[in-house]
Amino acid sequence: MPPETNDKAMLASLNRLVRATEQAGDLAALAEARARRAAHPNPLVRFGAKVWSQADEDGITLEILRRMGIATGTFAELGVGNGLENSTLALLALGWRGVWLGGADLAFDPTGSERLAFRQGWITPDTAPALVRETLDRLDLTGWPDVLSVDLDGNDLHVAQALLGAGARPRLFLIEYNARFVPPIRFCIDADPGHAWARDDYFGASLQSLADMFGGFGYACICCNAGSGANAFFVQVGDLGLFPEVPGDLALIHAEPNYRIPRGHGHPPSPRTIRKLIGLAP
Repeated sequence: MPPETNDKAMLASLNRLVRATEQAGDLAALAEARARRAAHPNPLVRFGAKVWSQADEDGITLEILRRMGIATGTFAELGVGNGLENSTLALLALGWRGVWLGGADLAFDPTGSERLAFRQGWITPDTAPALVRETLDRLDLTGWPDVLSVDLDGNDLHVAQALLGAGARPRLFLIEYNARFVPPIRFCIDADPGHAWARDDYFGASLQSLADMFGGFGYACICCNAGSGANAFFVQVGDLGLFPEVPGDLALIHAEPNYRIPRGHGHPPSPRTIRKLIGLAP
């Protein structure tokens, strides 16, 4: 057998081994996420499920909105990556309208959509309120959105505080938290317009610090997604009666970090799918 044939056979075998290893890792990660949801003291985490969110945030979001009686509405998400995996794609699939803001290029062009507007650029606490308001205006959306999501790997608390301080009062506020710090530990990075995450633990804010800040605006934390232990869900205090099973102790709502997130979840997301969801030709 020629040497090049041997090389091709070895490469094919290696590729099969890599795929099998990745699949085994994904299965283990999925099993771990299910176990974390089942064991968590907050029953609300059991609604966790992934549609297009990074982990299991979508299922929790949809259950919260179902209890609130909100079938369709408006949203704003800050920090959306390339647009193929984030916290509001599932809402777009349900007919919602809203805006995305972020520094990365999208994997598709949303120009012309009547349901989604995108604003690319660096987001800071000082600029966030005006940027969100200007982008909402592109869709003729008056007022602030029903759902706000902030995932910026850094100034999240400061940006959220600026939005709330500017008058935003969403029914649901999703925000990334630094899960290393369990309640009642308070931690928050200094506000820094130029902050770039160095993939270490200097980012964001602890759940306790977020709860303190949100509490000043009449919000309470009702859940953290157990799948990744990365995102917290805040609702207005007046809506707490819709979630009677949620523990009153923030320490029992906190979810520890889990960075074993499956690489695959069904078929890879396609930009054509998203374009169709927002009313554009695939």
